[in-house]
Amino acid sequence: MKIKNQIIPYSRQTITNQDIKEVNKVLKSDFITQGPINKKFENEISKFVKSKYCITVNTATSALTIACRALGLKKNDILWTSTNSFVASANCGLLCGAKVDFIDINLDDYNISVEKLEKKLLHAKKINKLPKILVPVHFAGQPCEMEKIYKLSKKYKFKIIEDASHALGSSKKNIMVGSCKHSDFTVFSFQAVKVITTGEGGCLTTNNKKLYEKVKLLRTHGITKDKKLFINKECKSQPWYYEQQVLGTNYRLSDINSALGLSQLKNLKKNLIKREKLVKHYYALIKNTNFKFVKIPPNIKSAHHLLPLFYNFKDFSEKVNFFNYLRKKNIFLQVHYIPIYKHPYYKMLGFKSKNYQNTEIYYKNIFSIPLFLTLNKTKQIFITNQIMKFFQKRK
Repeated sequence: MKIKNQIIPYSRQTITNQDIKEVNKVLKSDFITQGPINKKFENEISKFVKSKYCITVNTATSALTIACRALGLKKNDILWTSTNSFVASANCGLLCGAKVDFIDINLDDYNISVEKLEKKLLHAKKINKLPKILVPVHFAGQPCEMEKIYKLSKKYKFKIIEDASHALGSSKKNIMVGSCKHSDFTVFSFQAVKVITTGEGGCLTTNNKKLYEKVKLLRTHGITKDKKLFINKECKSQPWYYEQQVLGTNYRLSDINSALGLSQLKNLKKNLIKREKLVKHYYALIKNTNFKFVKIPPNIKSAHHLLPLFYNFKDFSEKVNFFNYLRKKNIFLQVHYIPIYKHPYYKMLGFKSKNYQNTEIYYKNIFSIPLFLTLNKTKQIFITNQIMKFFQKRK
């Protein structure tokens, strides 16, 4: 079997025979949506991350949006997030009619810079433009400095939604991401290449019962069937009755998707160990070179959803040539992420690259190398050898 003839993507899903069996069970059951498997999946996530409540939705984007709505984000409010994320981390604010702004990252872990956040908050207070919500992003699976961010939230009176799309299974100082010890909500993604998948899907965790009830309503057209919560008390006796209490939409996750997620969740701990071993092998292969991996302190466990590698490219043209060279070898790297402010839509809103110096350095020099469960050491050696060859040829 020749490796060079196989396409190696930056990531891919792993579906087991057991996953397929669990999905088939639901397909043959009485409920393929709004059934018991969905609730069981939610309960297991809560148990895993040590939160009081969990609610599943059809995407993490939906989760971010209804979390913003549950926290009362509206027109003329302000949401801040990291420059280094997928656009959903900012779009959720705009979709609520709010204004959005960004915090630059630090160059150690590529997460939101707490130092820059604190400076921006101090200035925002002076001009009376403090954010209502902050969305810190746990990039690549490494937790942000949530304890420091939480202290700032108490001082400056903003709410926190952790975007943990990359970080199911991550922890810092033995505090699980998703426990919401330092936030109002945590959002996870179960999109195809995340550490577990439901195909498309996501969830929110929280410890606040009122917020939990709000997002439950927003997930299902703003409708409740719970008689204890009815506004029209006289209708309690009507067995068919349900009522819409707020404006919502259909963000539900089906039992089919939930069965896949539940099956994958059972193997998550084992699979996180596999990912850690793959990362350590990459470290061994690329040590003592000009490439730099993200710094992970001893008190952090990362889910390693992505593996970003930093190299000081001469310019963007060299980076383009590097990507094209590896694609000819069937190695498909990726860049995570194009900074949100660089997209044409956000440029129209007036955001300038010069305001985010660390992100500019990061974007010029970063790339994500292949990392997924079915990757083996032979392929890792092939990948790293090809990466090295490109730069050896250009000396």
